Amino acid sequence: MSQSCLDCGQRSDRVFCDLAPDALHEFDGIKSLQTCPRGTVLFRESQPARGVFLLCEGRVRLSVCSESGRRMTLRVASAGEMLGMSAALAGGCYQITAEALEPLQVAHVRRKDLLHFLREHREVCLQVVNLLSEDLHVAYNRVRTVGLAHTRHSHAPQPH
Repeated sequence: MSQSCLDCGQRSDRVFCDLAPDALHEFDGIKSLQTCPRGTVLFRESQPARGVFLLCEGRVRLSVCSESGRRMTLRVASAGEMLGMSAALAGGCYQITAEALEPLQVAHVRRKDLLHFLREHREVCLQVVNLLSEDLHVAYNRVRTVGLAHTRHSHAPQPH
C-alpha cells in the first residue's frame, strides 16, 4: 500500500482519488493512513462525526440499528469509497455504523481539515456534491424498491 495518494496505482479508478496534483498533494498532508483488522468499527451510528474515511483497500459493512436493537445491513462499501461525508459536512452525527468485513487500509481525514481543504480546493466541492447526490439517488431507489414492493403486496388480491 502506497503511503502517498500520488503514487497509488488505483487513483484513476476511484472518484475522490482522481484529484488534480496540487489538491492530491494537500490531501496527502491532511490524511492519516490506518490499517484495521476485520471487525474494526470505523464509526458508530449516533456518534458525533469527527471525520471521513476513504477506503483504500477492503470492504466495510454499512448498517443501521432499529428501535428494537436489530441491526440491518444497508450495503457493503468497497475500496475507493468515501464514508461519513454527509455527517462530517453537516457537523452532526453519523447515521450509520461502518464495520470492517476484512482487513482494511483507510485514509482518515479530520472534519476541520476536510472543511479547510474544501475551502482551499473549491473544484473538489463539485466531486463531493456528486458523491452526495449519488448516495441520495441510491437511497431513493432503495426506498422506492422497499415501499413499492410493500404496496404491491398489500394491494394484491387476497386468496379466499
